[in-house]
Amino acid sequence: MEFTVEQIAGLLQGKIVGERSLKVNKLSKIEEGTPGSISFLSNPKYEPYLYTTKATAVITSEQLAPKKDIDTTLILVKDPYTAFTLLLDEYNKLQQSQKSGIEQPSFMGNRTQTGNNLYLGAFAYVGNGCKIGENVKIYPQVYIGENVQIGDHTIIYAGAKIYANTVIGKHCTIHAGAVIGSDGFGFAPQPDGSYKTIPQTGNVIMEDWVSIGANTVIDCATMGSTIIRQGVKLDNLIQIAHNVEIGKNTVMAAQSGVSGSTKIGENCIIGGQVGIVGHIKIADKTSIGAQSGIGKSITKTGTAIQGSPAFDYKENLKSMVIFRKLPLLQKRLDELEEKVVNLPDKK
Repeated sequence: MEFTVEQIAGLLQGKIVGERSLKVNKLSKIEEGTPGSISFLSNPKYEPYLYTTKATAVITSEQLAPKKDIDTTLILVKDPYTAFTLLLDEYNKLQQSQKSGIEQPSFMGNRTQTGNNLYLGAFAYVGNGCKIGENVKIYPQVYIGENVQIGDHTIIYAGAKIYANTVIGKHCTIHAGAVIGSDGFGFAPQPDGSYKTIPQTGNVIMEDWVSIGANTVIDCATMGSTIIRQGVKLDNLIQIAHNVEIGKNTVMAAQSGVSGSTKIGENCIIGGQVGIVGHIKIADKTSIGAQSGIGKSITKTGTAIQGSPAFDYKENLKSMVIFRKLPLLQKRLDELEEKVVNLPDKK
């Protein structure tokens, strides 16, 4: 795939400084730019590479004030990082659009409906009664159970497992090895010390523009639905338990876990290795630092917390400073105690 600088600038609504008819056919990091590639500059610490890069074109800020002569063609935009993300997205869509057709061997169940331009990879299994939208890409060795609904332009990568009755929206991405709709962790203790399995009869609903990372697991509800709202982004290796609800545009980093029936608000940012107990609520726009433990509801919008158990982010940082000084403080306390003990008797 080859495009002119002018075509790319039109897509990004950018201003060209240099030769607009030059052609590019690949993407590159600015420090690794080669002729025929396009890169971007958004972090000021990478500016020195702007004067040495061999990239044919560079996307950068319209506020740029060059310190030296620049040999490459520039595309000036308001936000270079967002612009390059848009370019990557368009490039990825073009690559994905080349995938189409049904490879063999694969299996398609009875009463399953499919939209135009379906790609079904080899050894994929699609159960009975499914509804699959337009331009859906299902990679090899994907398992899709009965009565699953998949919206337009959704991509399911190799080896993902989608259990029966799952509902997946439009423009979703499910990465390799993810499991959607497995049983929630429900067991009733018995008098003899054993555990009886509680049937998990619900499903998972994913709204539009959701991204699920590799090897992430989302459990079905005991009753009703586990719900992942529009625009949620989940990293790799995350566990979402039964009947959890995650609000719009919330993001969660790798190795975090959410216990059953917890409700997470919109536009939250949750760091890696965060553990959240069950049956609590987390307010909109909450920020949770990495490796935090959340044991109670967060009711104030815009709260920032960290630690285990988690508390106010700034207070946590102050506490960590004191914690690191504890050996020194203990030594000083011992010295003071010794001095007090050895004070002359004034009686």
